Amino acid sequence: MSFTIRVLVGLIAGLLLGILVSTTHASWLLPVPGIVEPFGQIFVSAIRMTVIPLVVASLMVGVASAGDAATIGRLGGRSILLFVVAILIACVFAAALSFPLLARLQIDPAIAALLRERAAEGARGAADSVRELPTLSSWLVDLVPVNVFKAAADGAMLPLIVFSVAFGLALTRVAADRRAAVVSVLRGIADSMIWLVGWVLTFAPFGVFALAVPLGALMGPSAAGALVSYIVLLSLVAGSFTLFLYPLTVVFARLPLVPFARACAPAQAVGFASRSSLAALPASLEGARQLGLPESLSAFFLPLAASMFRVGGAIAQVVGALFLARLYGVALAPPHVVTIVAIAAATSFTIPGIPAGAIIVMAPVLVSVHVPVEGIAILIGVDTIPDMFRTMANVTAWLGGAGVIARRAGKADVEHAIL
Repeated sequence: MSFTIRVLVGLIAGLLLGILVSTTHASWLLPVPGIVEPFGQIFVSAIRMTVIPLVVASLMVGVASAGDAATIGRLGGRSILLFVVAILIACVFAAALSFPLLARLQIDPAIAALLRERAAEGARGAADSVRELPTLSSWLVDLVPVNVFKAAADGAMLPLIVFSVAFGLALTRVAADRRAAVVSVLRGIADSMIWLVGWVLTFAPFGVFALAVPLGALMGPSAAGALVSYIVLLSLVAGSFTLFLYPLTVVFARLPLVPFARACAPAQAVGFASRSSLAALPASLEGARQLGLPESLSAFFLPLAASMFRVGGAIAQVVGALFLARLYGVALAPPHVVTIVAIAAATSFTIPGIPAGAIIVMAPVLVSVHVPVEGIAILIGVDTIPDMFRTMANVTAWLGGAGVIARRAGKADVEHAIL
């Protein structure tokens, strides 16, 4: 049985058992949610344990490596700039589309309040987020951490991301041998965290079950309706952004619409069916060849995009954070939405190539706006269908981005960068 099916079975079994508790009120079932809930909390804590070292180490390595890429030619710098701009566009698109739609999602305020109380660390943070809305000036000042270790202990991810990017840029100025030593250590930390996350995820079916039981017991049948709404919404947003990429590519890459759509189709099909962006890379390379893009550019740009350019993951983090905020009844002011967009854009470059990687890395986004991270395990259980649409958005963005870079960079620039 595949990982996805096992997690989905755990989610459905937990919800059904919880709904059974809420509808029958059988005395022998009433203690069950309280018994299994601590195991769900342990699962979430194990995920959170890996997030900060994974995100920080991956960002430092990525920025330091990107700096090296930029020094070999203008192509590397243009590629990184395109990644950042496209990811930001994807995040803003997701927020603009999902925020008003989620406003229509009806969650009983009493149930939302109980959900916050059940969240181990969410209740007080959610209340504080409503009472103490940051001003724009204080939000800007807090971006630079006075004590980076205190920021890590407090879970203040945006200041940590700022520090990580600055540290990575500083590494590009260090002598090559010393830089290589530091990057090697950081890469070892990031790789170790990915292994650790993989081990934690082996227990995902049990963790999701343990979290779904109290959710089903508390919300009853409405829990299933809320999750279906999330699946439809995320799939809709990711699919809409994929369609939005077509006119963007026509305008900025000057590629004809029909040939571009025809070249994308094989990679989209592979990505949609496999839920793996990397599996779609060979088909993407063939699509770039069909579009007449220089092979030297495709050989450089597409593997780089496959490793760090995931618009679908950024969309998932924004939509997931807004959905969980609605589910838990956490009020979000404009500064909070800006924070979600900023952190989702930054952490999208650190998404590991493991099942539900985008959802796991969403923890810093939730912590930054005081949304309980317990909801992550629930989203993992319903990630199959949205992941298909997110992967399709990824591979479409790769080919569109390759077209933009090919138009902006002359063939001489491409060959110089590769050589």
